[in-house]
Amino acid sequence: MNYELMVIFTPVLSEDEFKAAQKKFADLIKDNGGEVTHENPWGLRSLAYPIRKKTTGMYVVLEYSAPSDLNEKLKIQLNRDENVLRHMITALDKYAVTYNNRKRNGVNAESKTTEA
Repeated sequence: MNYELMVIFTPVLSEDEFKAAQKKFADLIKDNGGEVTHENPWGLRSLAYPIRKKTTGMYVVLEYSAPSDLNEKLKIQLNRDENVLRHMITALDKYAVTYNNRKRNGVNAESKTTEA
């Protein structure tokens, strides 16, 4: 099954701490039989509303494929981590996976193949 995990970390993290936190969750997925297919760190963004008196957060999006029981283990670790402000796990169907791959490879990826 394919999933997308979006995590908002506290904005007080340094660049190294942000990368370490990202790696922690990517490694957790890999260690439990999953495979990270894409990592997209968005960096510092404004929040729509304050969370724990913070108006900004460090965003990261991970796409991965894993057995469904991994998500519960992942949620437990996300809830325990004090640097995580919010997280969301979304199940991706085959159309979403295809769309994300096309989007990553450029919006005109479809038109390039028809021209050649």
